[in-house]
Amino acid sequence: MSVTAVVGGQWGDEGKGRVVDYLSQRADMVIRYQGGDNAGHTVVNEFGTFKLHMVPSGIFNPQTVCVVGTGTVVNPPGLLAEMDTVAAAGVSLDNLWISNRAHVVLPYHPRLDALREARAGDKKIGTTKRGIGPTYADKAARIGVRVGDLLRPQYLRGRLEQVIPIKNQLLAHHDLPLIEFEPLWEQCVAWGKALQHRIVDVLPMIQKAVTNGQRVLLEGQLGVMRDLDWGIYPYVTSSNPATGGACSGAGIPPTRIDEVIGVVKAYATAVGAGPFPVELFDEDGQKLRDVGHEYGATTGRPRRCGWFDGVAIQYAMWLNGVTALAITKLDVLDDFDQIKVCVGYQLDGERLRHFPDTPDLERVTPVYETWPGWKTSTRQARTWDDLPKAARNYLHRLAELAGCPIRYVSVGPERPALVVLDTFGVQDLGGNA
Repeated sequence: MSVTAVVGGQWGDEGKGRVVDYLSQRADMVIRYQGGDNAGHTVVNEFGTFKLHMVPSGIFNPQTVCVVGTGTVVNPPGLLAEMDTVAAAGVSLDNLWISNRAHVVLPYHPRLDALREARAGDKKIGTTKRGIGPTYADKAARIGVRVGDLLRPQYLRGRLEQVIPIKNQLLAHHDLPLIEFEPLWEQCVAWGKALQHRIVDVLPMIQKAVTNGQRVLLEGQLGVMRDLDWGIYPYVTSSNPATGGACSGAGIPPTRIDEVIGVVKAYATAVGAGPFPVELFDEDGQKLRDVGHEYGATTGRPRRCGWFDGVAIQYAMWLNGVTALAITKLDVLDDFDQIKVCVGYQLDGERLRHFPDTPDLERVTPVYETWPGWKTSTRQARTWDDLPKAARNYLHRLAELAGCPIRYVSVGPERPALVVLDTFGVQDLGGNA
């Protein structure tokens, strides 16, 4: 591992934090490259159980430099509260740094986010109302405030003087309370003082790490189906979780990424609105939710659950350039008599084998294969041979659909509950199970 990107291959919530926590035990640097506190990575280790929204999942290794990257949007009070939680567990934060070029989620952003959702009626995107979309919109409109601005009070004043009249005009139109300039400016200055020792130009340290061949992990948020360009638009996030977004968000050239780990669940889940062809509304769907504890790490909302989508995985593998798979939550399927896998879509009487755009995706019907369950616990498995034969057969089928070898299989949330494979041993996707 030199530079490895860890990306979500489904609709998000695939278990990326769990994989990054494991990999970071031998990583020199972990960079969160996009997103904000609208999604959480759940990590279970010797320090406890954590739902990390902004702090990189490598924070538990004191030897790993952790960077909140340029492509992220930072909610200062949320970040400070999360830092307090991590520190209270006895974890050092001396290795945490924040890019001065990352953008700041300001108090009016969540307010505008909630307003937009309220006015959308039955066309809601299903956002977390954390203000992520409006912050990225301001970034694109070049009226955003960056983290480094918090350290320059007079420069910050000028930036706020530019944007607050625009926001107040919008708020006034909807009869909402206006933003008071001085209190907001003072609050921003206070955030800057609280974070000042961590706010740096991160590019020199990143460039040095990559140039010296250190082991760098790029940690994404959400999954490719929520990517701004390639996801199920408009039911997407406002940044690019795909591997391409890792390059710009972290500040690393594409030619420097050596490996891409695509993280997927052994089934599928989604939070928020938009088409989700494999969604189950029956007892199996509820069982997946209950056994898998499928509730959002940020909002607590119940996740939509379904069978593994083999059409979506092919789309995700190509867009991300995945070199190896990490399949999580295999143990959730331990007690199913039968397990289904989507291998195609039907649309207007035609069999589709590609992933269509949103309007067509909303109308497709999944085509399933049925595989026998293994009806025994996989929680103690630590090698490929420890897994039941039916589970190995199932995993081979997922790898075949993805066109990509499996590197890791998670059989529990704890760090050791992982089957680590020699990828050369699973290159023959149709080989012995």
